Amino acid sequence: MKKKQQRFVDHLLDGVIFLEKFDLIVIGSGAGLSVASEALKEEMRVALMEHGPLGGTCFNTGCIPSKMLIYPADVIRTLEDARAVGIEGHIDRIDIKKIMERTHSLISETRSDMEEQIRSEDNLTWYRDTAEFVGDHTLKSGDVTLTAPNIVIASGARPLIPPIPGLKEVGFIDHVSLLDLERLPKSLIVVGGGYIGCEYAHFFSAVGTKVTLIGRNLNLLPNEDPEISSIVKRALSEKMTVYTGHEVSRVENANEKKLIYARNIEEDSEVELEAEEILMAVGRRSNSDLLKPEMTGVKTDSRGWIVVDEYLQTTKPGIWALGDALGKHMFRHTANYEADVVSHNMLKARGKEDRETVDYHAVPHAVFSYPPVAAVGMTESEASEAGYEILVGRSRYTDAAKGIAMAEDKGFVKAVVEEETTKILGVSVVGSEAPTLAQQVVYLMNSEYQDLMPLIRSQVIHPTINEVLYNAFANLKHPHHHAEKEESKNRGSRANIRS
Repeated sequence: MKKKQQRFVDHLLDGVIFLEKFDLIVIGSGAGLSVASEALKEEMRVALMEHGPLGGTCFNTGCIPSKMLIYPADVIRTLEDARAVGIEGHIDRIDIKKIMERTHSLISETRSDMEEQIRSEDNLTWYRDTAEFVGDHTLKSGDVTLTAPNIVIASGARPLIPPIPGLKEVGFIDHVSLLDLERLPKSLIVVGGGYIGCEYAHFFSAVGTKVTLIGRNLNLLPNEDPEISSIVKRALSEKMTVYTGHEVSRVENANEKKLIYARNIEEDSEVELEAEEILMAVGRRSNSDLLKPEMTGVKTDSRGWIVVDEYLQTTKPGIWALGDALGKHMFRHTANYEADVVSHNMLKARGKEDRETVDYHAVPHAVFSYPPVAAVGMTESEASEAGYEILVGRSRYTDAAKGIAMAEDKGFVKAVVEEETTKILGVSVVGSEAPTLAQQVVYLMNSEYQDLMPLIRSQVIHPTINEVLYNAFANLKHPHHHAEKEESKNRGSRANIRS
């Protein structure tokens, strides 16, 4: 039977206010909703604090809407690339209005269903104002003050906008506001060489916008393996202008357009770039400045990310945190996993010895650029820096018959394995179906021994692109053995093509 919420009166400061008492307060309606749902099954009284759209970043402004936009861009580029296999086609019209309407329709309809479901829960109360801690286990939302012995911080993050001179005055869009565009800019400068910048640079360039992409790091997609990053940079440079190792120094208006000055970090020279619009995609920042977790004894690091232990509990007992609020692995699938860990440790564990520790050894991710990228685990340099003696395997898509059939001349797989145990440490992929190939390795890295033997013992359907993944592991060598001549690599790749 569901219990009705009760209202208590407490004296705080110099006034008498109503203090709402709950069993659990969840801050954030992304992956935090999973924890709230589990608590409701235990007949707990739950408060959900969400000042933004229900569903969190991924659903409203991140993963879902971005892929609704990017898939049409993939279709455009796929049609263009079909010339390599003898198919000529043309695009009569790109209906941007329909693409946008389809995206907004999916989000709004699904969100309405979610809101209706939340309203139907007697034991769940949704507070829509921005929440902030005002005391020990105590939060304020608008005119209401709430408290609970258990609190989950799933407050997410927001776009990071650096203090570039002139930027605020000239104006810009970010990955949130671009979803409200009613027309596409004729030209666009994307500031940021990470996954958001690369994904949206791909989208805008494919639908006809002249794109310039600027990355501060010397490598595009700096968190990826450098060999992968290099392939992506070459591919994107065929469709747009790409600058890496450049830092934006100031922004100005010029002839009804926007002018960016970017400094070459290595050469200390400067370039001037002009476009109709600027897209800022330089990263994410913590929402802790809004939440003020320090008021309840929750520590944050120097950048404002919530500090947690191996059980995802903060420095304040009874308060847990997950998702983007941690500033670690900002992926919805990881936040969902963390929500499961928090739910178990908070609601079901009988003691500390019964708690689950969080495991990040096989966190996968994907970048939906063109070509797409996916990876899991460590890169070669990360594994070496961690002290592992490693073997590294590489395979191009054209090392397999299917890759040749697809004319996938940019596709590439790189595998990193511990030499002594053959334990898989990581895999990076660039090319068609990269996320699907990388996901297969996630399963292997979560098997009993986490090694490559299940793959080696398996028959691989021929001819499929799966053979490229197999070939990468079959080509394992000591890292220094990979400095081979191109002729030798070509001979070896042809030998791997089975008929």
